[in-house]
Amino acid sequence: MTAAAAIARLTGVDPVRVRPAGGSAAEVFRARLADGRQVVAKSAAAGSSVAEAAGLRWLAAANAVPIPAVLGHDETWLVLDWVPPGEPAPAAAERFGRELAALHTSGATAFGCPPPGGPAQAWIGAAPMRNEPHADWPEFFATQRLEPYLRTADLPDPAPVREVCDRIAEYAGPPEPPARLHGDLWSGNVLWGASGVHLIDPAAHGGHRESDLAMLALFGCPHLDRILGAYQEVAPLAPGWRDRVPLHQLFPLLVHVVLFGGSYGERTVAAARAVRGRPPSG
Repeated sequence: MTAAAAIARLTGVDPVRVRPAGGSAAEVFRARLADGRQVVAKSAAAGSSVAEAAGLRWLAAANAVPIPAVLGHDETWLVLDWVPPGEPAPAAAERFGRELAALHTSGATAFGCPPPGGPAQAWIGAAPMRNEPHADWPEFFATQRLEPYLRTADLPDPAPVREVCDRIAEYAGPPEPPARLHGDLWSGNVLWGASGVHLIDPAAHGGHRESDLAMLALFGCPHLDRILGAYQEVAPLAPGWRDRVPLHQLFPLLVHVVLFGGSYGERTVAAARAVRGRPPSG
């Protein structure tokens, strides 16, 4: 099905102009509808649109960070409101930090729970991940995130990652309630719009809020210090959170090893060694 046909079917309005807008794991198109609205349409792997739509709606239900409205979806297509672009600015970053804290503290029913109505199978980019509810974050993170990718990742030395999995309860920090996570919060999914930050392309689930923050830091994000400072004003992080950043970065790094290889293997092993190199949580 073409993008134009999918947009017309899912919105009930014919597009008058459709053009490619980039994309990596998905084909992305921008369109203007006959009623004047501008939308974005994405075509991706079967099922991923359903998971993404459920995630966007769950995040939007928190009334915290602005989320593009889902206008329609099926198994392979997702149509969203277009967000007018803006520029990263300190004031917008601070507002985003406070909004992200509100999103996280809106909570989830369990670690690993999918969004209501969403499938257990979800994706971080092009990589699948399983969402199955757990009462315990360390067990969830080790068994549902690290170990599945560790089995297929080509690492120069997998032993440090295996040890982190075996001893993860010692490194996890103080227990926290499940947070409502974006789940793939790298800087490319932080959309600096004209009216502030919007979040796109989630892999939403119940998890540990430090995972989202560690993902923001992994590839850099404009005004990150201001984001984190404002976040701390609303929902202070547990002592030692900076030391736990490498722990939370292990999952996205393992995903990158499997998808892209290259230097990500060395970065993953270095992160695991950094986790092991600090005193366990007491």
